[in-house]
Amino acid sequence: MRRFCSLLHRWVGLAMALFLVVAGLTGAVISWDHELDEWLNDHLFEAVTPGQPLPPLEVVRRVEAADPRIQVTFLPLQLEPGHNLQLGVRPRLDPATGKLFAPGYNQVFADPVSGEIRGRREWGGLSLSRENLLPFLYKLHYSLHIPDFGGKNRWGYWFMGGVALLWLLDCFVAVVLTLPAGRRKGRLDAPVGAGQAERRSWWARWSTSWKIRRGAGAYKFNFDLHRAGSLWTWSLLFLLALSSVSLNLYQEVFRPVLAAVSTLTPDPFTQRPMRPLEQPIAPHLSYAEAIAAAETAARARGWTEPAGSLFYTLQYGIYGVQFNEPGDDFGNMKVKSLYLDGQDGRILGERVPWQGTAADVFVQLQFPVHSGRILGLPGRILISLMGLAVAVLSATGVYIWWKKRRGRRRRELQQEVPVLGPA
Repeated sequence: MRRFCSLLHRWVGLAMALFLVVAGLTGAVISWDHELDEWLNDHLFEAVTPGQPLPPLEVVRRVEAADPRIQVTFLPLQLEPGHNLQLGVRPRLDPATGKLFAPGYNQVFADPVSGEIRGRREWGGLSLSRENLLPFLYKLHYSLHIPDFGGKNRWGYWFMGGVALLWLLDCFVAVVLTLPAGRRKGRLDAPVGAGQAERRSWWARWSTSWKIRRGAGAYKFNFDLHRAGSLWTWSLLFLLALSSVSLNLYQEVFRPVLAAVSTLTPDPFTQRPMRPLEQPIAPHLSYAEAIAAAETAARARGWTEPAGSLFYTLQYGIYGVQFNEPGDDFGNMKVKSLYLDGQDGRILGERVPWQGTAADVFVQLQFPVHSGRILGLPGRILISLMGLAVAVLSATGVYIWWKKRRGRRRRELQQEVPVLGPA
């Protein structure tokens, strides 16, 4: 059994290593994506026009009028002082061809006072330019920028989700390998009553797995760092692996498994088939009507938070309106959401942090835990450090395998050298 676990850990670890290094290093950076993005691109984020800000919907009207090929699908309803409005946009259908326009961007930065466009970019595009660096790293983290094949746009999600599944499995295999391998030689004939001493011996042997020897050479240092580092951070590694599966394979794996063992409230996005990108569902309800309907429903529920943002999903035909106090975001478990039908404004569902079944709350926690934002600034620092730890543990695992392989190869070559006797 132990040999099987060792082989499984070795080959699964080697298969994952490069991808976990990439995910770990990018994760350490994107914990600060907003701050770093603003630092690199103040010309996109900083509002420069003095005066009274326009209503957000008026800014949307001006942005769409400036380029009829696009429509705004995400808009903040609360203005961050000193910042431009960040709008998410999607291409419209070209009536001449029946295909989507190709504007070359999906994010617009608009001046809140004049409504003028201050910048555009393709969020997540394959570019290392200053404007695209942070979005590039963010998308690299969860999809490796794997291109679409056969009209599917989730190959990158599926691939990295598969890596996360292997990682989750390996978390358990790895901890088994740190345990002492049975009783020590010479203890099989221990006298009756020696069980307590044997248990102490077992714990004493396992305690060495949690330590890093000093002055023992490069190989032993890397081995101890790999083993002890994994044990000390095991719970966090497990949570990162599990939340990675949930975020990348939510519909395919996470939700079906969770629904099989617990009760999940129906999700509006699981009740409808997702339309192809080339067949978007145009809303009959305007932005203003969707906001008004959501605010009425929110007040009926006793919610006191103002509407914070609005989005529309073209592939599902669903509006989402989020309610939160200024400064709160989705990751700190303080944002409430209502989902409306884009055709008639019916309320299709809601999401209230810390409410619902145990499974509902478990789902809500996945992104806040994965990003560390559930703990605020300390949590983000911790996740950055864990990203570096994941990269280091992966690299030390590869180093250990390489050193062992080189040692085995050296011994094999020595055995192949013929022994020459005296002439």
